[in-house]
Amino acid sequence: MESHINSYITLVTTSAVLNLFLCMYTYFRRAHFPNASIFILYTASLSVYTFGYAIGLASNTLEQMKFWNIVQYIGMPVSAPLGLILMIRYTGRKLSKWLTSALFIIPSITVLLVTTNDWHHLYYKRVWLREDSTIPVMAMDIGQWYVVHGAFTFSCLLCAGLILIAQWRHTKKMYRRQLLTLIVSQIIPMVAAFVYLIGVTPLGLDPVPVLMCVTSSMYIWAILSSRLLTIVPIAKESIFESMREGVIVLDSSYRLVDFNKSLRLMLPEIETTMIGQPLNDIWLKLAGETFPVEYGREGLQTDLYWQLDGETVCYQVRTSYVFNHNAEVVGILIMVIDITEQRFLQEQLKQLAYFDGLTKIYNRTQFLNKGRELLQEAQLSLKPISFILFDIDHFKRINDTYGHDAGDQALIHVVSVCNRYLSSDMLFARYGGEEFVIALPNMTLVEAHGLAEQLRIALLHQPLDLQNESITLTSSFGVAQCSHESDTLESLLHNADHALYESKRDGRNAVRVHAETVSQH
Repeated sequence: MESHINSYITLVTTSAVLNLFLCMYTYFRRAHFPNASIFILYTASLSVYTFGYAIGLASNTLEQMKFWNIVQYIGMPVSAPLGLILMIRYTGRKLSKWLTSALFIIPSITVLLVTTNDWHHLYYKRVWLREDSTIPVMAMDIGQWYVVHGAFTFSCLLCAGLILIAQWRHTKKMYRRQLLTLIVSQIIPMVAAFVYLIGVTPLGLDPVPVLMCVTSSMYIWAILSSRLLTIVPIAKESIFESMREGVIVLDSSYRLVDFNKSLRLMLPEIETTMIGQPLNDIWLKLAGETFPVEYGREGLQTDLYWQLDGETVCYQVRTSYVFNHNAEVVGILIMVIDITEQRFLQEQLKQLAYFDGLTKIYNRTQFLNKGRELLQEAQLSLKPISFILFDIDHFKRINDTYGHDAGDQALIHVVSVCNRYLSSDMLFARYGGEEFVIALPNMTLVEAHGLAEQLRIALLHQPLDLQNESITLTSSFGVAQCSHESDTLESLLHNADHALYESKRDGRNAVRVHAETVSQH
């Protein structure tokens, strides 16, 4: 029997040494190990536990055994929650600080009760030396808190094992050897603890410290062979749920399979009850139309405008195929990316580049670019095109009398009145300070003159209401038409400008056409 105890002590001591080796190895290489601090504490607690148990077995008196029993309980109670936290971290999840602290409440009470057991006997009712053994072995009757602590430890081991088992199907083959090592490292002490608690072990010896020799050896093997804890796989669910982009997963029949947390925030109308329904059917309910992207083709993308919390947002939608191991398409992945800010900035830049900031119509630069295109099209198709140039009469007098704000209001008023008479194919722009220009494709000189006269009369009879005062605005107009293939936009605007000054010399509030153009028609 003594030789068996000596062998048992040797195995327990070996477990302690292996755990100490793991602890020191991880400490010196902690920069390379994710969650190194947890693993260090975990292996350190197991070292204290196994060393205390081994020395306790080698002791000769009950007092010595009770002392080393207290030592082993400094490490043993906290090892189970530390192992649970380690497995949770390994699968890419995290516990809150409050919940992490809560896991150590029962172990802390256990250490306190074991240390002070002689005063209350809540952990052990009675402790004595076994009389049926040739060597001193400590025996005990368990108390109430022993049951609480045992249930807590078993629960931690069970939860850690279940978390790892649930991770199996989400783990790539290259990481499964790591995962199997961790699963076995939880199952072995759990089974051993159960066997010990039901009292079927020889001489009532705890088998867990011995079996720690096996689990520690497995850890060492896994660290050296599969780089356990150096390369830690991240759970697919964690990646999926932590992505900033919204993700929609469809099967090969374009039915909704899954979506992540970001998508729920971007499109709150989509609910889990819709899983299994065709995406087009879902979109008909939400938007009254089919999904805006042809998701049966890979690489397509489009902008999707949506109302979120009363505001218009813009999402970029991209599609890609999901393949199985045989390179067969098994589904569609739809990425939904919030580009509202990007589109807003683009619109601002576009407004600055293309439009007049005050009147919101085209600026001079954009008119010249688009005007040349319209002129070229008209010359190639042999269709007429005319241009109107006009400005507000006595505009400086408005600024001097009423202030520059009134001048701005006058410009906005003129644009508002003119827009009522202009169609979408006409190009309207602010050409200068109080000067405006209109390009009129498919319009002859006579038709352009008629439109200019219509605008002149509309401005005359629709005064500007300003500070309870009605201000009559008049404008002078010049009109020119393209008559030669050699005409350029600059020459036509020069002709219109010449006619404009003719109207000013004739007393303003008039429409004049370019004389050379009239003679040619």
